[in-house]
This record gives sequence, structure tokens and C-alpha cells, in this order.
Amino acid sequence: MALGLADPKPAAEHKPVSERRRWTDLRTRFLSASVLGPLALLCLWLGNPAWLLLVTIGAIGVAFEWVQLCVAATPRLRMSRVLLTLAGIAYVGLTSLALVWLRADSLAGRLNALFLVLVVWATDSGGYVFGRLLGGPRLAPRISPGKTWAGAAGGVLLAILAGLVLGTFGPASDPGRIAAVAAVLAIIAQAGDLFESFVKRRFGVKDSSRLIPGHGGLLDRLDGVLAAAPVAALQALVLGPGVLLWQ
Repeated sequence: MALGLADPKPAAEHKPVSERRRWTDLRTRFLSASVLGPLALLCLWLGNPAWLLLVTIGAIGVAFEWVQLCVAATPRLRMSRVLLTLAGIAYVGLTSLALVWLRADSLAGRLNALFLVLVVWATDSGGYVFGRLLGGPRLAPRISPGKTWAGAAGGVLLAILAGLVLGTFGPASDPGRIAAVAAVLAIIAQAGDLFESFVKRRFGVKDSSRLIPGHGGLLDRLDGVLAAAPVAALQALVLGPGVLLWQ
């Protein structure tokens, strides 16, 4: 009987430890984000020269990480290493141009770029928090085992909330349209995240680099923005100069 009563105790002690392990990187991620986030927002707010400088530095860093991944590619990918390198650099270049062009609009550029960045950040944060809290079925276990449907839904939900909050600073707009635009960008951002996870799995690596504590490399941190930026830029192009993305 003594053994039977003693057995559950270690299990109860291990459960909190297991729960804590799910959040072991939270502090590091928060500290990194508290430095990089305000810097990005400051450059975005200051205007085109500062934003162009930041995007250029980021693009160079992402391109460098991509080239490093291609150089260290597993043997099965080495035959197509040059093609993969060129495709990755072209992708980074296209998305960087989209970010710069989106911000360049003197009337709506600041709010449009801010909307894109905040929605993607909210998507990442919602995916992390809801995924860790709720767990549940995996979204794409063969590509990224850590991502769940709960995290994906939470990311979209938080992105919509972020979009609605930012939408109050512009002209009166339909909340349904704001929510729809934010949801689409959130889904595209998550697709970009999954695509980057697929690429890393093919390359046989976990992170693109160790540049950002808690986040990996620039490519790991910016995958959602890189995917959503061309979509936001195309939306702005269709709407015309001076029009907000959600109008």
C-alpha cells in the first residue's frame, strides 16, 4: 500500500516541470522582441530613409542566411544548390521591394506598413501562446511538429484584434472588412512560416541561424512578413495611392 500511495507523487511533481518546459524560451523570446520590435516600429514611423535602411539590412541578413543554408545543404540537395540559392535571393528581393514600396506611399504608406507588421506579429504571438496553452491536433506534423490548429486559429484571432485596434486610427471603416484583410494576411503569414519550416526540414536544419536569441535567425523571425508583404503590396496597388488596405 505504501508503494501504491507513493507512485502518484512523483508524477504530480513532474507535471509542473513538464508545463514549465513548454515556456522555457518565453523570457528569451520576449527580451529579443522588446529590443527588435521597437526598433522596427521606430524606423517605420520615421519615414522612408530609415525604413529603407532597415529593410536593406534585413534583406542582406536573410539572403546571407539563405546562402549559408544552401552551401550546407544535405547531399540530396547539392545538385540544385545554385538554383535554390538564386530562387531564395529573388524571393527575398521581391518581398523587400514590396515592403519598401508599401511604405513609400506618402498618404497611406505609414499605416499600411504598420498594419502589415502588427498583424503578422500578432499572428506569430497568437500562434505561440494559443499553441502552447491549448495544444491539440498538429497542423502539419510532417513539416512543423510544434504547430497546432489551436495555435493557427489563435494567431488569426489575435491578428484580427490587432487589425481592428489599428483600424480605429484611420478613417471610419467597416470592421468586417478590416477583420477580413487581417485574417487573409494572417493566413498568408502562417503559410510562409510553414513554407520556411518545410525548406529547413529539407535542408536538415532547425533554425536558419542563431542570430536572435529565442527566435533563431532573421529568416525564422521574418518568414511571415516575407510571405505577407507581396500580398499587402498587391492589395495597395489595386486600391490605388493614398488608400488604406482595409478601406
